[in-house]
Amino acid sequence: MNNLLAAVDLGSNSFRLLIGRADSDGMGQVYPVDRMKETVRLAAGLTPTKELDDAAVARAVEVLQRFGERLRSFHPDRVRAVATNTFRVARNVSEFLPLAEAALGFPIEVIAGREEARLIFSGVAHSLPPSPSRRLVVDIGGGSTEFIIGRSFEPELMESLYMGCVSYSRQFFPDGIVDAHGMKQAELAARREVEVISRTYRRSGWKEAYGSSGTAKALGAILVESGFSESGITRKGMDLLKQRLIKMGTVDRAELAGIKHDRSSVLPGGLAIMSAVFDELQIDRMQTADGALRLGVLYDLLGRDASHDKRDDTVRQFMARYEVDVAQAMRVRKAALAIFARLVPGDQPGIEELIRMLAWTAELHEVGLSIAHAAFHKHTAYVLENADMPGFSRQDQKLMSLLALGHIGKLAKLQPLVRNQEQWMAILSLRLATLLFRRREDSDVLPISVSAQGSSIIVKADSEWLAAHPLTDFTLRSETSEWSKIGFNFELLEH
Repeated sequence: MNNLLAAVDLGSNSFRLLIGRADSDGMGQVYPVDRMKETVRLAAGLTPTKELDDAAVARAVEVLQRFGERLRSFHPDRVRAVATNTFRVARNVSEFLPLAEAALGFPIEVIAGREEARLIFSGVAHSLPPSPSRRLVVDIGGGSTEFIIGRSFEPELMESLYMGCVSYSRQFFPDGIVDAHGMKQAELAARREVEVISRTYRRSGWKEAYGSSGTAKALGAILVESGFSESGITRKGMDLLKQRLIKMGTVDRAELAGIKHDRSSVLPGGLAIMSAVFDELQIDRMQTADGALRLGVLYDLLGRDASHDKRDDTVRQFMARYEVDVAQAMRVRKAALAIFARLVPGDQPGIEELIRMLAWTAELHEVGLSIAHAAFHKHTAYVLENADMPGFSRQDQKLMSLLALGHIGKLAKLQPLVRNQEQWMAILSLRLATLLFRRREDSDVLPISVSAQGSSIIVKADSEWLAAHPLTDFTLRSETSEWSKIGFNFELLEH
């Protein structure tokens, strides 16, 4: 219990509890072990005089009592509860706060907008790979929207604007009705808010834009699953979504793929705000991030300050946890990277990140052996995709899972999942590396050479070496059939 930390995020739309385990090896990682989320819609309980009504107070107290039961054994030093915009603006918060603290059993901090922004950026930064470039983070909450630009773990610009998905949905889309006039008015109102900061933010600039928390993640899921965007949040995708909502009149009638029930009533307001953000800040595409305020609170409790790649730490910890044969992992890693370097030029866009993923997957490809030897690659793939891996995005984990799934066995099952030629070459590199080092013996020189051009793969090996290694010879020749099933011509040439 001493290494558990808890963060309570009391937002204007939802209340969330995140419990994390701080690692015991000094690497500064936090692994989520439990989480709770309840939709409270606190901002919807604000009266015209900015007072929380009795129904909203009752909803909040009931949820906090449930959270309090989960946290009953925690020392106060291991829990931090933060409250955001609705607590900031409610005029009767002084009467409400003691009730909320009594229900939770811990003090509640009503944090300023910029402190909220700082913690959001910390949570997002700890959930992403490190980067020396500036990043823009936009977090649309129920009552406020935070904008942060920063590098590594350090925010440089922070602003909190008084607009949110709950407040805008209530104001511009009463009774859930979506029409062109309401959408236009909501976007104009949001643009007026963002206009105040847009020049400063555009002048600072950023390389990558991320959306965090409910609205951004909901939009990302809806746009992709509805076919409005191939990846992430895009201007074109949001325009298509707006057209669908306006045509159908309500979110429910639009029958959107990827939407969760608790987001339906606040989607129009969130969409209008995000559209205005894109227009004012001149954004074309935004990815979503898993980390947010509550994760930032956990790392604040931990007092972490690091700049190295968290993913390296995570891989080391997974190798220890799943008792991976480190020597074998390093053999396979070295061989896979050497083969891949011969197949794909290292200066191609995005290749550097694919190389990292290949290296980490090689180190973790035998994780599944700790579960079962039969079909262990499937167990590895499942773990890599579904485990909590600090520093890795869900996209990272899906790619590593794909590489692990393809490193042995049939290739046809991967065809719908592989996105490009480079990923096929990464799979080929890992397959050949594991094949060559099946005996788990060191070798300073690779006994084969590999080249690829289009759909043609050529592997060359010395005939005497193949004669001395009949199992490897047989397995290499078996690859011809597997690769032919997915449209490649795989040839083993002797010399």
